[in-house]
Amino acid sequence: MKKICFVCLGNICRSSAADGIMHRLVEERGVSKEWEIDSAGTYGGHAGELPDPRMRAAGKRRGYDFTHRSRRVRSEDFDRFDLLLAMDDSVYESLSRLAPSVEALQKLERMADYIPAHFGYDYVPEPYYEGAEGFELVLDMLEEGCEVLYERVESSW
Repeated sequence: MKKICFVCLGNICRSSAADGIMHRLVEERGVSKEWEIDSAGTYGGHAGELPDPRMRAAGKRRGYDFTHRSRRVRSEDFDRFDLLLAMDDSVYESLSRLAPSVEALQKLERMADYIPAHFGYDYVPEPYYEGAEGFELVLDMLEEGCEVLYERVESSW
């Protein structure tokens, strides 16, 4: 079983979208029983909420149904998951402080390391304060990044 968790700030835009994209990707490949995929946020103020309506609308135009309920990341997630993927450096630093051990810290990576360089970002930008084009950009980045993530995990685990 491959266990991954995407993490952003509020778990209502970037990480929830990555969660939905990755779920569909493994379902399409017929390997969903081999993967456990989840997402969380470092900020708990949106706990229990659906993803941002703008992200849901942008996802729906691409055939996604983002229904994950926001939750706050916990130190136990480092035990539950093999890989925690931070959407930006601020989230990475927060997760680094939360990691309960040096071994747990080794499970932490940046999602940007899986996103092709042609996007020109070394992080996944926060679309919450942007217009519709910000959500589209993030979905483009995450679709390509999840493909790369899937290939790397499948070839190395």
